[in-house]
Amino acid sequence: MDTMDLISRPNYYSKLEKMLGKGVLIVLTGQRRVGKSYVMKELVARKQAEAGANVIYIDKEKTAFDTIATYKDLVAYVDERLDKSKHNYLLIDEVQEITEFERGLRNYYNEPYIDIVVTGSNSDILSSDLGTMLSGRYIEVFIQGLSYPEFLEFHGLEDGESAMNKYINYGGLPGLRPFGLDNPETINDYLQGVYNTILVKDIIRRKKVRNVPFLENLIRFIADNIGKPMSATSIQNYMTSNESEVSKNLILKYMKAVTEAYLASAVSRYNIHGKKLLETNDKFYFGDVGIRNFIVGGRRANDIEKIVENLVYQQMVRLGYEVKVGQLYSTEIDFVGTKGNEVVYVQAAYLITEEKTFNREFGNLMPIKDNYPKYVISMTPYMDSSKWEGIIHIPFADFLKNGFIKK
Repeated sequence: MDTMDLISRPNYYSKLEKMLGKGVLIVLTGQRRVGKSYVMKELVARKQAEAGANVIYIDKEKTAFDTIATYKDLVAYVDERLDKSKHNYLLIDEVQEITEFERGLRNYYNEPYIDIVVTGSNSDILSSDLGTMLSGRYIEVFIQGLSYPEFLEFHGLEDGESAMNKYINYGGLPGLRPFGLDNPETINDYLQGVYNTILVKDIIRRKKVRNVPFLENLIRFIADNIGKPMSATSIQNYMTSNESEVSKNLILKYMKAVTEAYLASAVSRYNIHGKKLLETNDKFYFGDVGIRNFIVGGRRANDIEKIVENLVYQQMVRLGYEVKVGQLYSTEIDFVGTKGNEVVYVQAAYLITEEKTFNREFGNLMPIKDNYPKYVISMTPYMDSSKWEGIIHIPFADFLKNGFIKK
């Protein structure tokens, strides 16, 4: 394997290293092209360099492995290459392309001489027979696209307004690196190719979608309404007003397929006062803003608020928070993040240049009476890290680089 162009993603690799040798199968999940293969290839390269390791690497996105189509093919291939005198690493990229792969993995997952790491681009691989057959003995590691600091490193950029504009416009898919960031037409072609692959392989083909035009309209609607509450009823009303009659069941089915492909995430609403989840009007955020921007088209100046909110959501997930939308009586809080016993409340905004915007973003957090930290994140010029009535403002770029500021 050529590792000359391989850039490390140490946060993910360190997670993997801690899990190896624990007798569990490791599943790297996430949208296609967000970098699961980068993490896998780093693992391959490092283990191939170890004298006592035997690496069996299968990349189902390469035609060289087309002959491994079923679990029987998988078992035959692995058995031929196992070396019980060494520690074996069975590493499979896009494992869902192998029919009944879980039956094959069951052959090896509890053997002391082998570690298994697989990647998958559909969350339903975890809700299939995998969980039953492996009795819950697997760990999921969710891989996201490049963080802003990773984006700077991958593309050799200096932090600043120009680099941030590129991140906002083109997103964090590592595969953009060979094309550079100075040719919007080439970038658009690449993003279109990734989107089409997700659409066809991970949604249409996998879920046997028949009404493809409606699916594409639904995805476009979700992309154009980032951060707005959505329900099957509201989507049905919108489609009906545009002379497209569809059932709520079909809407729910297709929305589930979109989230299972990690194209977008559904974020539930949480009643802060009652401390319970609300069952309607989820919000949706895309796994990659570049793909989202490609779907919507147009100029980012028209929807920068949505992109800021989407990137804040992504960063909170990257920092390890479980994220919900907060509801306190009639007031909405953009995000409530929980991590163990830690809770944070977050408002995301583009610019806070008027008093009414200031009152909305900071004022929405004021009625929350517990002692957990409250943050407003914005791109407002000359508004640095500051504190107002106990609420901390963090500049958007600082948050993407350093996370939350504890004061």
